[in-house]
Amino acid sequence: MKRTVDSPLTTVWLALLVIAVGSWWFGVERGGTGPDPSLPITIAVLALGLIKARLIIRYFMEVRAAPTWLRAFTDIWLVLLWGGVLGIYLA
Repeated sequence: MKRTVDSPLTTVWLALLVIAVGSWWFGVERGGTGPDPSLPITIAVLALGLIKARLIIRYFMEVRAAPTWLRAFTDIWLVLLWGGVLGIYLA
């Protein structure tokens, strides 16, 4: 039996899995005396979280079939939320 990825949900689920592992890999301590804050790693992990949230909202909350104004609103909300979290981290 030949297996194929025939559903966009399967592809998105696999992408979410890869992003989750990537976030963990970026955030895990790599030896030394303890965790050191790193701005590039923090931004990368937050950006991956933004991508994950967008994929979840679009594909698993069925916003991709919603009106254009709702898709735009959720994207704007995510960017503002991400910017706020980053701003709090930088403050």
